[in-house]
Amino acid sequence: MRKRFGSAAVLDDVSLEIADGEFLSILGESGSGKTTLLRIIAGFERPSEGEVWIGDQRLDVLPPHRRPVNTVFQHYALFPHLTVFENVAYGLRAKKVAEQEIRARVHAALERMRMREFAQRRPQQLSGGQQQRVALARALVNQPRLLLLDEPLSALDANLRRQMQVELKALQRDVGITFLFVTHDQEEAMTLSDRIALLKSGRIEQVDAPRAMYQRPRTAYVATFIGRTNILTARVSGGVARAGPMQWPCDVPDGEVQFSLRPEHVRLADIENSIRLRATVLSRVFHGSSELVDLDCGEGLVLTARVSAFNREPGPCVLAIRAEDLVPLVS
Repeated sequence: MRKRFGSAAVLDDVSLEIADGEFLSILGESGSGKTTLLRIIAGFERPSEGEVWIGDQRLDVLPPHRRPVNTVFQHYALFPHLTVFENVAYGLRAKKVAEQEIRARVHAALERMRMREFAQRRPQQLSGGQQQRVALARALVNQPRLLLLDEPLSALDANLRRQMQVELKALQRDVGITFLFVTHDQEEAMTLSDRIALLKSGRIEQVDAPRAMYQRPRTAYVATFIGRTNILTARVSGGVARAGPMQWPCDVPDGEVQFSLRPEHVRLADIENSIRLRATVLSRVFHGSSELVDLDCGEGLVLTARVSAFNREPGPCVLAIRAEDLVPLVS
């Protein structure tokens, strides 16, 4: 799929398959094209090239109201003059569903979201988290095959956001609907997703399970966007990579290759079958249960380690790194 606005390509050759009942997050920085992709699936934008399908039903030729898709927006888009009940019932009334069925389905949706006792309140009488639950109930009451969520938690404070992440994942498992979740927050995507599709400048860099994307990033962009890492530029010759004072065996072609090394894999302790090198502690940054320590390894190589209960003052130390923790990158 491609999408252009004038001469600017917002999406370029994007191809994505989502499994039935999957929680897939579209992750990317501002301007990466993630919201445009969501709007194309919802029907608010048309692709310049390509098609959108659910099963054997083609979506891109249908208007938004005829697609088996519902969207939860970043700012909820609740009608301020309607009660919670009427907000949730709105889509069903537009489809001319029988009143008895509307009442049953709305009450069931509000019960699931623990909002039934607030049915006669208006949105301005609710907290941010409660408004979020109403927006979800309104989307789910239509029984869509696909639920699109456009950064729906970004307006919440940190504690409520974490709580809603847990609730959202539990809800998705409960209802069994496919969720397509758009976010720029790496931690949120890692917490919620079965898989993550990372976009960069309108192209998909990698699609993978969160753990696989973190442990085996394909590119330097993925490695640095998902968590924190050390990027080492090494010269490979005859199955041996060299970067500054380090050298290790690897199975990549000869030439200049970048490697990703996560800070937690730089150990200030002796371990078997490891690369050992001397370093000097330059600085420490406290992160609660852990610290990030910058280490000068000589020959221009500076590594960051993530350690716990670190009591050493700046000065010399010995590092241990396993060769298998140095992940070769495509670019």
